Amino acid sequence: MTKVNAIPQGMHTVTPHLVCAGAMDAIEFYKQAFGAQEITRLPGPDGQLMHAQLRIGDSSIMLVDEFPERGSFGPKALKGSPITVHLYVDDADAFVARAVKAGATITMPVEEMFWGDRYGQLEDPFGHHWSVATHVRDVSQAELATAVKQLCGN
Repeated sequence: MTKVNAIPQGMHTVTPHLVCAGAMDAIEFYKQAFGAQEITRLPGPDGQLMHAQLRIGDSSIMLVDEFPERGSFGPKALKGSPITVHLYVDDADAFVARAVKAGATITMPVEEMFWGDRYGQLEDPFGHHWSVATHVRDVSQAELATAVKQLCGN
C-alpha cells in the first residue's frame, strides 16, 4: 500500500478558496488577468461550479460558485470582503496593467514602498481584493522601524 502525502504535490499549506458569483466567468478572468492555469473544474449537475483549482505562478487557488442555500456567498453578496490575496510577481506594473485590461479595478496604484516592494492593489470583477508586489530592494529591520515611525509622525 502506497503512503499518500498529507499535502498533495504542487500544493502549499495555505490555499485561498474563493467564492464567486459566476465562478466559471471568474476562471476565464483569472486566466486572462493573472495568467492562471486551470488545473481542475468540476461542474455540478445544475451547471454551477462545485470546485475548481487554478495555478497562479507556483501557487494554487480554489474557487466555487455561490451556494446561498449552504451559506456560501461571494464578496459582492456580502457587500465587500475583509480579505486581500497577495501575489508576488516578476513585474507588478505589467501584471496590474494586464489585470486592468481584463477588467480589474485599481484600488491603490503600484508604487515603490518603504518595505522594499513595488506594490499596488486591485479589485477583481467578482469583488475579491488582490495586492500585487515585486520585491525591488532588501530593507533592514532598523530601516523598517525608522520608516514606520516617520509614517506615523513620530
